Amino acid sequence: MSSVINYGWFCVLVAIIGEMLIPFVLAPFYKGYRHTSMAISALGNSYSPVRMAFNAWMLIAGILFLFSIPAIYNLYSETSKVLSVLTVSCIALFAVGACIFSCFFSVGETKDVATIASKIHGAGSAVGFMLMLFVPLFISMLSFRIGARALGTIGAISFVLAFVCFVLFIMADKPRFQNTIIAQEGLWQRLNLLFMYLPLALVAVAEIKGRI
Repeated sequence: MSSVINYGWFCVLVAIIGEMLIPFVLAPFYKGYRHTSMAISALGNSYSPVRMAFNAWMLIAGILFLFSIPAIYNLYSETSKVLSVLTVSCIALFAVGACIFSCFFSVGETKDVATIASKIHGAGSAVGFMLMLFVPLFISMLSFRIGARALGTIGAISFVLAFVCFVLFIMADKPRFQNTIIAQEGLWQRLNLLFMYLPLALVAVAEIKGRI
């Protein structure tokens, strides 16, 4: 069990770093792709030249997040079983809905192209992102309970910023916001991911450093 816990922290850290970097690695091979105005999932659309690589990564990322669950639960379960269960449940559903589903159900080339696969992808991503949004808040609450005030504060601020970016991401494709900075959905999605992942990444780094 100890090895599962130890490797769990490496798994979540690799998943988070990959989530932030893989789009920048693949984008140069997709002519016309723009980070600020296009969602990350566009890299996996049916006409994308990097579709296979992107979808393979999404599957790997989902599995890595799932492998990290025992480590995260073990760390916080004695502090609060309820919050621990909520935290790992949100991560698990994000891993399945927003990562693994993305591998098998791709979006269309544009939002005007609606298929059964794109609808499943949209539903899975929406549920996954909305639940993952609360992970920084739960980590903040757990951190304050164990006296880790700095991490608790970072978690609380990250939750607020992630929520704001998520709202802006949702608003980005509304006609009234076209030709404004709000329309930059790629930017808001990346910032949303950054703030959602930040507290969890800091916990992973601290745990890895403490176990080496």
